[in-house]
Amino acid sequence: MNTTNLNRRSFLKTSSTVTGGLMMGISLGIPMATQAAGMLYTPNAWVHISDSNVITILSARSEMGQGVYTSMPMLVAEELNVSLSQIKVAIAPPGKAYTNALLGAQITGGSTSVRDGWEKLRIAGAQVRTMLISAAAAKWDVDAATLTAKDGMVIGANGKKATYGSLAEAASKLPVPEKVALKDPKDFTIVGKATKRLDTPSKVNGTAEFGIDVKLPGMVYASLEQCPVIGGKVKSFDASKAKAMPGVVDVVQIPDGVAVVANSYWRAVQARKALSVVWDEGAGAGISHTGMLDGIRKAADTGKQIPLVPAKGDTAAAMKGATKTVTAEYVSPLLAHATLEPQNFTASYSGGKCLLIGPTQFQQGAEGNVAAALGIKPEDITLQTTFLGGGFGRRLEVDFIVQAAQISKAVGKPVKLLWSREDDTTHDFYRPMALNQLSAALGADGKPTAVDFKVTSQSVTQRAFGLPKDTLDAFMAEAGVMPYEIANSKHNMVIHDSGLRVGYWRSVSHAPNAFANESFVDEMAFAAGKDPYAYRMSLLEKQPRYANVLKMVAEKSGWSTPAPAGRFRGIALMEGYDTYMAEVAEISVKDKQITVHKVTVVADLGRMVNPDTVHAQIQSSVVFGLSAALNNQITLDKGRVQQTNFGDYPVLRMSEAPVIDITLVPSTEKPGGIGEPATALIAPAVANALFAATGKRIRNLPLHENLAKA
Repeated sequence: MNTTNLNRRSFLKTSSTVTGGLMMGISLGIPMATQAAGMLYTPNAWVHISDSNVITILSARSEMGQGVYTSMPMLVAEELNVSLSQIKVAIAPPGKAYTNALLGAQITGGSTSVRDGWEKLRIAGAQVRTMLISAAAAKWDVDAATLTAKDGMVIGANGKKATYGSLAEAASKLPVPEKVALKDPKDFTIVGKATKRLDTPSKVNGTAEFGIDVKLPGMVYASLEQCPVIGGKVKSFDASKAKAMPGVVDVVQIPDGVAVVANSYWRAVQARKALSVVWDEGAGAGISHTGMLDGIRKAADTGKQIPLVPAKGDTAAAMKGATKTVTAEYVSPLLAHATLEPQNFTASYSGGKCLLIGPTQFQQGAEGNVAAALGIKPEDITLQTTFLGGGFGRRLEVDFIVQAAQISKAVGKPVKLLWSREDDTTHDFYRPMALNQLSAALGADGKPTAVDFKVTSQSVTQRAFGLPKDTLDAFMAEAGVMPYEIANSKHNMVIHDSGLRVGYWRSVSHAPNAFANESFVDEMAFAAGKDPYAYRMSLLEKQPRYANVLKMVAEKSGWSTPAPAGRFRGIALMEGYDTYMAEVAEISVKDKQITVHKVTVVADLGRMVNPDTVHAQIQSSVVFGLSAALNNQITLDKGRVQQTNFGDYPVLRMSEAPVIDITLVPSTEKPGGIGEPATALIAPAVANALFAATGKRIRNLPLHENLAKA
């Protein structure tokens, strides 16, 4: 499999200089001849065909391990009628054409890649196929209906054949068809079939380029000393000792700190240790995680309540007339993203233009923020996206990209900025702390007659995108509303700024809200004296997709049979990203340490592009979510993050990973997202199993620390 990385300028240069080159996609009203000539940035250009029949398909989403480098081209190749072995793949450059319609920008996140691309990428492939057939029909003076396109060839009667490349020039002069016939899914030969990932060979043989691998002629390396309190600024610094150390090129101040630049990363890091910096720590120096939680509790009582959804019925009256009431609150801590590849980017500023190369989930954000920081126009920036060594939402942020560009401009050389693991852990945009408060009224039959849900947390969307104050943040509301049939309900959020910068974290608010809701449903079942599975099923008569995955996970996990000796099970259910999922965790507990032996997952995510990747994503999500549920939290003292590396912010080790049994529900529904939902669901499944094992309801995460306190 041939792979390549194309940036905006080289891509356009190729399309304009290769004779008969054809770059085609969904038309936005710009003449196709102009697009193919590369005279301007081509909107929605997904396919490039050279006259030598080299076919390149672009992925508009960044590849950070989730498989879009394969799944996105599969959608185009299906309608273009070429096998994946016949194509090259490139990550798309920045451009409006590659906007994620579900997120409003060129963003990779929110489990949206397949949902966004499902139709438009198939249309793009079908348009190109149709234009190639039309070009062949004109060339041979035959009816286009008599021709077929397959395997990079247009085929006619009497053995006539022409490669896509030989037809590219003529096809580029044809109007883009507005309506094209898409394949019936029953005729798919690529989509829906388990497919080996196209990026695996290069990642195995070491030729895949991650940001940390980038090298440019004359490049130097930077290590940045930042204030130990996030948001603090430099008051003064002494770099005399650092500058005298071997290999040091320069020491420069930028808004975020003091950068040591050297001819190797190791020398830059060693010289950085010799810096003497006096900091203005700012307001953040007064922040602690305990103080943050106190502030959240006060805000929950006094802050403006914003409805997630309109209230239903009369919750207050139902509470007064209840046979029994259940009340609880749940706390989810601050979390770091902990990408295995720490933050890094390479920048080369010269003559008012800037080349940026590295890992990002937000191309337009990187382009715009760097342009503003350097005082240049976005069109004077060339951005190349490498593979990402993990994203999880951290690489939606562009702080490290701007820093690299500022350092390059200051020293006048290409610079690779590389954060250490400690830099990364202590200067993240953390998942917000959340307080979920719930109460329910139970009737004589034990079923809930009313539920009152409230989440108080910080709004990432306010910080990142300027969401107006006291406005519903949809990314705080995810999984906030239970799927169960309850006559009276109200669901509210309170937005409270705790003073620490926060960011989107894999599964965003699904994780704290699902932990609270699905733990609380178990509490209601216990109060009613009911089996947790049967209790849920009794409340899902009007929710067939929920009920189906719940029933299947109970069967697959052996819920109705005794667990192996010393083991206990917990169950949880959620819809997230248009995917319906249920999980059962099977655990044991010894000396207040939890071992998760097995996780059974049933997922209904509608139509799938690559089932192999779906399996991998669920496995990844379970492990990622389990690390957080069992062990992870970020704590602060005097504004300083206390965790620094994997020693005190551990990820699950291979020896700790459970058996993960996955069942995918065949479906003809629209595609759902799969990169995140299992992350959110594992915490309540394990917490519910923990209650079954110990009789202790742990309502604060992480579970290990709070079990030890119980």
